[in-house]
Amino acid sequence: MSVKFEAARFDAVLFDCDGVLVDSEPITNGVLRQMLNEAGWALSQAECERIFIGKAVRDERARIEQETGQPLTEDWMRAFYARRDQRLRAELKAMDGALDAVIAAHRHTGGRIACASGADKAKVVMQIQMAGMSPYFEDRIFSGHDLPRSKPAPDVYLAAAAHVGIAPARCLVIEDTATGVRAGLDAGATVWGYCPAGHGRAFEGLPVARVFRHMDELAAALHTG
Repeated sequence: MSVKFEAARFDAVLFDCDGVLVDSEPITNGVLRQMLNEAGWALSQAECERIFIGKAVRDERARIEQETGQPLTEDWMRAFYARRDQRLRAELKAMDGALDAVIAAHRHTGGRIACASGADKAKVVMQIQMAGMSPYFEDRIFSGHDLPRSKPAPDVYLAAAAHVGIAPARCLVIEDTATGVRAGLDAGATVWGYCPAGHGRAFEGLPVARVFRHMDELAAALHTG
């Protein structure tokens, strides 16, 4: 059952991408699991999701190399990106209601919205284009790959807030993982947790201001009339 939020006022809204704007996680993790299995690390889909969702693959370099007995090479990463992107181009869909929520956030803030992702920027740009959201984000797309530290460090959210010219304390961050929530909180923003499954256990112990199940709730909360 959805929770009705009271109207909220923020000067900027900063969105994560994977699992928030687009339903990419099952696709990306399916490709990753297949390639890790091929490299000698047999793990289930649930294990793959638990280890990698919310993180860059390179963040788990040491474990990948330990489990496969092979170095994580640039050739392997290029092959992963190619297979991943091929599947995304064929199968990717926006999260239900995400486009309407982005439009509501854009109107609410006078265009001061951004996407701050832990994924590589080329992937994020491609996904936002496929979801029909490019006119609303324009060049305000940020990747943790381009910064000294990725999530859970706050760098990508700090960069996004600085670009739109709004202090983090006046920003709303929308996240779906504990890793991303920590990044938003450490940046000093208000964080709302998006949890389509409805249980919110991913955010236990983290001071998210709200948990919501459907993007319609976010759009309604940001509605300015």
